[in-house]
Amino acid sequence: MRVAIYGRVSTSHQVDHQTIEQQLGRLSAHVHAHAAEGWSLDPAHVFRDDGYSGAILARPGLDCLRDAVKGREIDRVLVTAPDRLARNYVHQMVLLEEWAQAGCAAEFLDRPMSDDPHDHLLLQIRGAVAEYERTLIAERMRRGRLAKLRAGLLLPWTRAPYGYRMSPDRPRDPHGVTTDPAEAAVVAELFALYREPGTSLLQLAQHLDAHGVPTPSGPPRWPSPTIRGILRNPTYTGQVFAQRT
Repeated sequence: MRVAIYGRVSTSHQVDHQTIEQQLGRLSAHVHAHAAEGWSLDPAHVFRDDGYSGAILARPGLDCLRDAVKGREIDRVLVTAPDRLARNYVHQMVLLEEWAQAGCAAEFLDRPMSDDPHDHLLLQIRGAVAEYERTLIAERMRRGRLAKLRAGLLLPWTRAPYGYRMSPDRPRDPHGVTTDPAEAAVVAELFALYREPGTSLLQLAQHLDAHGVPTPSGPPRWPSPTIRGILRNPTYTGQVFAQRT
């Protein structure tokens, strides 16, 4: 019995605390406990995804595992729990059916499942409940952020516009926003020059390049789209928009 094991953690905190090592350790021990039954674990069949969300299937470790199953290299896949494989029930079913068609079984240590229809129904119920809980939490977080934005307690952007600085200790706190005097002077000059008749974005870019003004992102020359973005940004008029598309 050629066995593969798969572990996943979604946050850097979990990675730092090596919870994925705990998962793989439990799975390896389970394989060794069934060695008398012919179970074997090749080191090449230890798959892991560090810091990847279970809400998506595009994970390098999972992709390698799926390729190995497709290549008929594995007879059984061991995972600690269904949510380590995927948090979306539909994704779980996609993987399980894909592996079943390749003649590979899946086993979860925390929630053993057989071919009994009741086990499959239980898995569906658990997946539906987990999906409901994730949706509920996400909606509560969205509503909470919206309330803070409307109250002026939260910045809608994570990267400050050109000319502004955010507090490193409170990056999303509006009270921690300050202006950079040099960059603010550049912004004021751009608006003043653009009001003169016949002034183009290209001329503004050439003006900044001629005076050696550093660009926001580092390139040596100012592109016209960057200047257009500054001139069209309502932040410089004292307005900040959230959830804007």
